[in-house]
Amino acid sequence: MSVAPQSVGRRERNKKEKFDRIVAAASELFAEHGVDEVTTQQIADKADIGTGTLFLYAKTKGELLLLVQNAKYAEALERGRADAEAVPGALDAVMAIVRPIVECNRTQIDNGRTYLREMVFGDPEEPRHSTALAILAQTEEAIAAVLRRDERVTEGDAATLAHIVSAVGFLTMAASVNIALSIEEIVQDIRRQIDVLLPR
Repeated sequence: MSVAPQSVGRRERNKKEKFDRIVAAASELFAEHGVDEVTTQQIADKADIGTGTLFLYAKTKGELLLLVQNAKYAEALERGRADAEAVPGALDAVMAIVRPIVECNRTQIDNGRTYLREMVFGDPEEPRHSTALAILAQTEEAIAAVLRRDERVTEGDAATLAHIVSAVGFLTMAASVNIALSIEEIVQDIRRQIDVLLPR
């Protein structure tokens, strides 16, 4: 009877090892070539697994990109949230949250734009998409918390403004006309738009 728990443990370890290899392979190939230039076969080969096994972990390249990027976006949000704690002004504090997210998104521009598209238009029932949407919701909550520092901003207005800020950031990062812009230019564009929204 003691054999079953060991085999379950081994099976789980094997699954975790395959998962880690998939994430490492996809991350490296996407960073080097961009998501559009990489095939699932290349990822499977680099991870040393079959494509059938790969599809057990993610059904599409979009899901693979979400798998790779979600953790990076979550880390960017945590950095921004921590930075915002020490910033007194609402606009500067919101931008402290936004900047690391823009930096994360622009690490590989095509991947960043594809990530945003997958996050919004992908199947919200798929776990990777739901994780991405949860990160988006946490980002909006962090922005709303900053906006509520201003006593003139109600809880409802803070949530609505945070949603608008999120949309501004999304469109600014995803827009084709902004592909050539630097991180700093994107950040300043978002800042100008948010500045108009905030109470004076």
